Order: sequence, then structure tokens, then C-alpha cells
Amino acid sequence: MKEKRNKANGSVFELTGRPPVREVMPLAMQHVVAMIVGCVTPALIVARVAGISAADQVILVQSSLVIAALATFLQLITVGRLGSGLPVIMGVSFAYLSSMQAIAEGYDIGTIFGAQIVGGIVAFIVGVFVKQLRKFFPPIITGTVVFTIGLSLYPTAINYMAGGTGSPDYGSWKNWAIAIFTLIIVTVLNHFGKGIFKLASILIGIICGYVVALMFGMVDFSNITASGYFQMPKVMHFGINFEVSSCVAIGILFAINAVQAIGDFSATTIGSMDREPTDKELQGGIMGYGISNIVGAFLGGLPTATYSQNVGIVTTTKVINKWVLGTASGLILAAGLIPKFSAILTTIPQCVLGGATVSVFASIAMTGMKLVVSQPMNYRNTSIVGLAAALGMGISQSAGALATFPDWVTTIFAKSPVVLATIVAVLLNLILPKKDN
Repeated sequence: MKEKRNKANGSVFELTGRPPVREVMPLAMQHVVAMIVGCVTPALIVARVAGISAADQVILVQSSLVIAALATFLQLITVGRLGSGLPVIMGVSFAYLSSMQAIAEGYDIGTIFGAQIVGGIVAFIVGVFVKQLRKFFPPIITGTVVFTIGLSLYPTAINYMAGGTGSPDYGSWKNWAIAIFTLIIVTVLNHFGKGIFKLASILIGIICGYVVALMFGMVDFSNITASGYFQMPKVMHFGINFEVSSCVAIGILFAINAVQAIGDFSATTIGSMDREPTDKELQGGIMGYGISNIVGAFLGGLPTATYSQNVGIVTTTKVINKWVLGTASGLILAAGLIPKFSAILTTIPQCVLGGATVSVFASIAMTGMKLVVSQPMNYRNTSIVGLAAALGMGISQSAGALATFPDWVTTIFAKSPVVLATIVAVLLNLILPKKDN
């Protein structure tokens, strides 16, 4: 009886045990608020690039929330060897966004999911051999990749701030005014806000920008009235297509993201438990990441990854209890099963999303830069970073640079700078002499 009573009254600072609901709910909501905008924004951007219907946009947003919840549950509770058992939140990742935009524009969303299945298999294999593969991705490489990811997303943010490429009012003063207003709110809260205001700065910024857009008559509510109150994910609703160059591009990103996840798992355990993650936790976490993305492809959920902002919450508050993280996952799942909630998210004007996410993309780039400068900035390392970023960004930004090459070469190397930057960085790290002259 005493053991049961202790379990039922566990502390939020312990991994297991069941704390009181009054403690669990606000802490869980804190995680939901921190991740939900980041989770649905890639789906909104990809949906608009692909030009799918309003109803399908709602389904894509729903699926993103559902798979984020299921992927988080797998990490928390573990199934066999799958899952880390650590207090992490999973969500749709911006790391894949530029490649997904290119695939959606050149092919369709089903091709993204085909590539995602291949990527999930790659991640699973990385998980199995994680100890042997880590040596190929030291901080100088992962930092270069993350830095390039951030840089590659800047044009997306700017185009959204202007109202979205192809929109009739692209570049109008209204779009820019609302985007800048949203950016100011987010920036002020990030630097001067405290507690929930700092934590939810992006969400609050979007709400403020949304209200202003509403006053300008820029919000269309027709999607909401047409949506139902409950809907399960639709299996293979967008189809699954396999296209070789898309699979290669996404597969490389999955390998990188799988290795990068080691950083998030390590930050979680070091920051909140004063220990390094075990090999079993790392293996299970990355293998689980691979399997959840394979399942997600069939359910219509875009690629997920560990969420660094939620890692930050865990390490700052030291709240590691699985009931807290599990409750957060339950709330995310509930949101994903309610089409009307997803439909509300699809009404956010593009200029508002651009104003809110430009700071996120800047943060991603600076996170990569921090990893880079954590290493000695000798001639060898600066050559790796400089050449990888130059070739990756340069070729992707130069229309027609690879026009005489086959289409598959363009899809892999020219549509997203991240893939080429990764390959160049890894090769240079293996080839260049370690001793700096």
C-alpha cells in the first residue's frame, strides 16, 4: 500500500511516479504551447507550396499533430527496443522544410511520404550502428549542416512576410506591416518577457498578428465551418510515391537528423539528470525516431524530430516526469483529432507566419554557428564550413546552375542546399589533413 501511495504521489522532478493533476496540467500545457506552432507551420507551408485543397490542408495539419503525439508516446513509454524512455517531445521538423518544398513543387506530397519511409529506414539503421557512425559527424559537421538549414529557410520566411509567393497582394504594405508587427512582438517577448510570456512568445506574436490581420479583413473562416468536430487520421490519404532523387535527398537529411538527435538526448539527461544518456537510450531513441517516421508517412504526418525548445524547458525546470510529458502528448493528440482546431490554424495569414518564423529560422542558423565555433577555428575547419555553405547555398540559389545535368542531379543537389552542404562537409572532414598548417 505504501509503494502504491508513493507512486500515486510522485514528484514532477522524478522520471516515474504520478504527481497530482493540479501540478501536471500547467506543466504539460507549457510544453504544448512551446511546440504547437512549430509543429504545424511546416505542414502549412508545404500544403500551400503543393497547392492542395483547403480540406486537405486541414488533414495535413491534423496528421502532423497526431504523429507528433504518437512519436512522443513511443519515446516516453518504449516498445521493445524502440524509444529512449527519456522526457522528450517530438514534432514536425523545420530541418526537412526546404527539401520538402522542392519535392512538393516538383512532384507531390505523396512523394515526400515515399522519401520519408526511406528516411525512416535510414534513421533506424543509424540507430543500430550509432556508436560507429558518430565519428563521421563531429560538431563541426553537424554545426555546418544546422547553420545551412537556417540559411536555407530565410527566403521562405521573407516570401511569407511579403504575403506568400503567387498571392495577389504579394509585397503589399499590409503584409509587411503585419509581418513586422508580429516580428516585433516576438522579439520583445523573447528579450524582455518572463515566464509564460517568454516561453510562448511565438504563439503570442501569432495571436497578435492574427488579430491585426482580422481587422484588415485578411482572414477567411470558410475552412472552419466546413470542418467537423472529430476525425481519425486517413491512412495513405495523399498516397505514397517513390522517386529516387527525392529519397536520396531526404534520406541524407534523416541520417544527419538522427545523429543530431544525440545532442538533444544528451542535453536532456545532462541538463536534468546530471548524467550522459546510455547507449541503450540513444539506440532506442534513434531507432524509435526511424520507426515513428515510417508509421507517420502512412498516416500523412510529415517528418518529426526531437524538439530543442522542449528540451530547453526540461533542462531549465528540471521537470522530467513522464506523466507531465505524456499529458502534453495527450493534449497534442486531442488537438490533432479535432478538425476544427486544425482548420483554425490554416486560416493564419502567410504574412503572420513569416513574421513569427523568421526569428525561429535565425535561431536555427545561430544554433549551428554555436556548434561550429565550439571547435577550433583553424584554417582546416573554416575551409570545411566555408566551402560546404558556399557550394550548398550558391548552387541552390543559382537558377539553372545544373540545367544541363539530369533532373535527378538537380533534385538532390540544387533544390535544397542542405544535402550538398552535408556531403561536402563530410568529405572535406575525411580528406583534409587533421594537422593545421
